[in-house]
Amino acid sequence: MLCRTASDLYWLARHMERVDNTARLLDLAQRTSLLPGRIGARRASAGAWELALEALDLGTPYLQRYGKVDAESVLQYLILDPEQPSSIISAIRAARESGRAQRGAITAEMYEALNTSYLSMRDMRWEHVQRRGLAEFLEWVKGCAGAFRGVTIGTMGRDEGYEFLRLGTFSERADCSVRLMDVNFAPVDDGQVVDGSTEYYRMSALLQALSAFEHFRKLYRDTVSPERVAEFLILRADSPRSLASSSSAILSVLQRLSNQHDSEAKRRAGILAAHAQYGRIREIYATGLHLWLTDYLLQLYRLSDHISNELFVTTAVA
Repeated sequence: MLCRTASDLYWLARHMERVDNTARLLDLAQRTSLLPGRIGARRASAGAWELALEALDLGTPYLQRYGKVDAESVLQYLILDPEQPSSIISAIRAARESGRAQRGAITAEMYEALNTSYLSMRDMRWEHVQRRGLAEFLEWVKGCAGAFRGVTIGTMGRDEGYEFLRLGTFSERADCSVRLMDVNFAPVDDGQVVDGSTEYYRMSALLQALSAFEHFRKLYRDTVSPERVAEFLILRADSPRSLASSSSAILSVLQRLSNQHDSEAKRRAGILAAHAQYGRIREIYATGLHLWLTDYLLQLYRLSDHISNELFVTTAVA
């Protein structure tokens, strides 16, 4: 497969997964903002939107434009701002452009799903979101991403193109899961005192935003505690959005795609998968959850660089 085609498919999948993940991040921020009390030293209502920006490393550029953090400004920035690369509209546009460039590599149903989502978002204004209601709008966005994922699984042949789409999906999903956990577990990891009921609802909000609450309750019948939620989202391979699940899928794809026995990308993916597969939550907490997640994210960045260098960059012929 041509490097350009492989790269476009990889980023198409990453951008559509980013659409889904940004909607889930905003869903989490909205749920958390309704909690009483404080998150660390911040009021829950204000701190929730600050944490959403921190999760995407967008706090500084946001403040340079808006000056202060409030729900409406953050929502417009992360949903409708065409100049903000991580906004939902920007991610949908980027995915659609990649799909249009590779019409021959994806199915007609996949492109139709991309095009429909983009056209629906293109002329949307904040008033439309308000009229629809934030919760309903975010569910619609998640539905767009889910529809694309569904037609991909249902219509695309299991060739190299499909594997590059999977590689992009799980790389982006792992990245988002780390970010969501890191900001949401910050008060716990810092040893700050959090009210028991607030802690329960905060952990529940995280699980609900990831569509994982029911699955969690089936596996853990005791209380919804930070340690249990962290174990579920990091180490449980049967949790669709866990780091163990995503890193295992990345390794599986690279094993199929890489023809190099000494592939550095495959080696790093194996290390990343082993950290999540064979880790123990008590050992992670002993290290420090924030430090463990930061190290995982750094390794994920390095893995992405090696994927790009090995699979997407052509070597010039003298």
